[in-house]
Amino acid sequence: MATKFSKETYLYWYELMQLIRQFELMAEEKYKMEGKIRGFFHAYIGQEAIAAGCMTATKPDDPFITAYRDHGLALSKGVSANACMAELYGKATGAAKGKGGSMHFFGVDVKFFGGHGIVGAQIGTGAGLAFAEKYKGTDNAVLTFFGDGAARQGMLHETFNLAMLWKLPVVFICENNNYAMGTSVERTSNVVDIYKLADAYEMPADSIDGMSPEAVHEAVARAVKRARQGDGPTLLEIKTYRYKGHSISDPQKYRTKEEVDEYKQRDPIQTVLQTILTKKYATQEEIDVINKRVNDTVAESVKFAESSPWPDDSEVLKDVYIDANYPFIVD
Repeated sequence: MATKFSKETYLYWYELMQLIRQFELMAEEKYKMEGKIRGFFHAYIGQEAIAAGCMTATKPDDPFITAYRDHGLALSKGVSANACMAELYGKATGAAKGKGGSMHFFGVDVKFFGGHGIVGAQIGTGAGLAFAEKYKGTDNAVLTFFGDGAARQGMLHETFNLAMLWKLPVVFICENNNYAMGTSVERTSNVVDIYKLADAYEMPADSIDGMSPEAVHEAVARAVKRARQGDGPTLLEIKTYRYKGHSISDPQKYRTKEEVDEYKQRDPIQTVLQTILTKKYATQEEIDVINKRVNDTVAESVKFAESSPWPDDSEVLKDVYIDANYPFIVD
């Protein structure tokens, strides 16, 4: 499989995954050790291969939408590390003006539509984005990400039905990291192979190794091709693993250290690095240059966030949707 991808692709994957990993490790330090980041914080560490494979299988105009574990996908789509870190700090220069925090990164200019905290809600919104693309006559495909826990929401079933009925250009991606918060898939459903949920709607589906950017790329490329051709949606269950807890405050008592260590042996960053070195796509010195560039980017994002201003008090009621003609508002 490795020979199907170029040197440039592997180097891109490596740098992107390292950026995600180092950004989140730094943000975790600022949260735990220094208390400069507060609120919710859901790390993408361990799942980076999904973001990497999705990026090379799509084009810049393809919209992405996801749930609250959104840092990695936001960085991948091109939301700057500066804007992401500033948002974590709650600063005015953040991706959501400091109003959204960890769960609500946004980058409309790079087709990143969130960051959503309501479990499963983005599944319907993703289909809505796909409806808009079809209505406008584009050939864009929407990637709609959700976790294994959100697969139990009614929104998924309603959306799947309409997406198939209307042949919407959407790829539904379940990032199955084995645990909905601290509850395993086996404890929440009789259907443990989530991709089989598509059978009820005659939707094409597949189960993918989410620790391999190669496997992710190939599966997403197939699904995106179907969407662009007008053949409708696909469900991809991409099996992955988060090395950190559900959120930063998770004691992780529901899984063993041995289980985590086993998955760390399949770390996608190290696997891609080994391929690069084995195939002589880069020397260790060249890898060191990439690592320094990533570290410099992350360090600059911290400096940017810490020197940025807090939102002005006048911002509190801005960007809040109000329908003045809503008939049930009582003065």
